[in-house]
Amino acid sequence: MQRLVRHIVLAFIAALPLAAVAREDSGVCAPDTTIHDGVKAKGNIFSRVISYFDDTNKPKPKKKFDVSFIGGPHYSSDTQLGIGLMAAGNYYMKGDTTQMPSNVSLYGDISTVGFYLLGIRGNNIFPADRMRLEYNVNFYSFPTKFWGIGYANGRNKSNETKYDLFSTKFTADLYFRIARGLYIGPGVQFSYMKGSDIDPEYLYLWEGERLSSLTTALGFTAKLDTRDSYTEPHSGWLVALTQRFAPRFLGNKMAFSYTRLSGSYYREVWKGGVVAAAIDATVNYGNVPWTQLATFGGGHTVRGYYEGRYRDKVGIEGVVELRQHVWRRNGIAVWGGAATVAPSLARLSGKHILPCAGIGYRWEFKKRTNIRLDFGIGRGETAFIFNINEAF
Repeated sequence: MQRLVRHIVLAFIAALPLAAVAREDSGVCAPDTTIHDGVKAKGNIFSRVISYFDDTNKPKPKKKFDVSFIGGPHYSSDTQLGIGLMAAGNYYMKGDTTQMPSNVSLYGDISTVGFYLLGIRGNNIFPADRMRLEYNVNFYSFPTKFWGIGYANGRNKSNETKYDLFSTKFTADLYFRIARGLYIGPGVQFSYMKGSDIDPEYLYLWEGERLSSLTTALGFTAKLDTRDSYTEPHSGWLVALTQRFAPRFLGNKMAFSYTRLSGSYYREVWKGGVVAAAIDATVNYGNVPWTQLATFGGGHTVRGYYEGRYRDKVGIEGVVELRQHVWRRNGIAVWGGAATVAPSLARLSGKHILPCAGIGYRWEFKKRTNIRLDFGIGRGETAFIFNINEAF
């Protein structure tokens, strides 16, 4: 047992990204691993951790699959104190290094409130960029909160009720390039979500809907993508139009569809400084399950709100962010934005706009792949986020 505990502790220490940050900020060199008589000294656990993270963001053109691991403790307003582990990998299809690298991330998390998460997401770029495959699959269990449907319910603090949410999601989009930077292709979405352990006093907030929903949706996405990187763009545009249909004959209890229009722009304004802007609008039609309504918050574009607090058929959000490289692998970000929800486009109201602002720290884990720590401020609440890759 003592040996097992020791291995767990050492693995935990080895995963901490802060070790590499401290190494850079202090300017202290790692312990010597000099070669004596042809044998390289291994050094202690700390020197090996420092050496490992020193190399994670260096290009490795000879490696067919460049993968690195990172993990450690974190805290967020939603999940509280937890331990996360991420593995990020870059690769080129058939060694075609003339294009952006494909990427894949395996991520897992567990926290003190009983939250656990496991998932994999990635972007696979085929040779000569003729096709692209984007995918994300995850499952999680989350003791979370619900305020009801609509802006007014979200603003009502007395509506706040706790419940357990179990979710399994799978999304995939296959794109075919029809012109330079222009892609179109089919997409599929599958999800199963269930709410449980709800105080009967607050069941009225679900407005008589089923507490579980199974959704299968098919459709297409067309997009213009001129970004210079998937994970940390410095220049270019991304404009995407997604249409999904979830009819009854695919097994859906409630038939609905949705249209999503999103756009983002990136421009380097001075050395190390990038301005990024994004806007996202989702419109649902038909009998939409409460689990599929438009929402915002959490670690996504608009940071500063509890994810899922505001939800309705229509959701719009936008943000402008300045990302500034500071020193070596360290950087910061500041942003401001706003979001709102409504039952229809005609009922959108300027009085219901919810502003947000925030500041974040960036550490370059791999080349063009950042670990981010964000603190967002919304109207009447705040949020703290630890994640990999930029919010958009």
